Amino acid sequence: MLTNWRIEARIPTQDLGRARRWYAEKLGLEPVEERDGGLRYEGATGVFCLFASAGASDGSFTQMGFYVDNIEATVADLRGRGVVFEEYDGAVNGIMDIEGNYPSKGRGERAAWFRDSEGNMLGIAEVVE
Repeated sequence: MLTNWRIEARIPTQDLGRARRWYAEKLGLEPVEERDGGLRYEGATGVFCLFASAGASDGSFTQMGFYVDNIEATVADLRGRGVVFEEYDGAVNGIMDIEGNYPSKGRGERAAWFRDSEGNMLGIAEVVE
């Protein structure tokens, strides 16, 4: 029933102004639309919204991901902007090689994770063909 409809992610924020500054300064993203209590962002093929919320994610799982063409360059650029990456066993320079059964477009992914200003876990990934 929902296969032909557009999908959008919703990311909770405790402080919408702080989150807006973080997404602009750290990720270089600006909202395309503003409403009371929310900001809407558009990427090449997807949309996400930040919204003011009394609730918060515990940050223990990936809430949103970005696919990139060159994960090493993207991690280096984001680190240069002050983004702090999670460190996991087996990761090299914050990047984890994930083979096989991970939900990926190819035979696996190379991925890295970081938290936004609100503690939400975000990921970046490069598909391994």
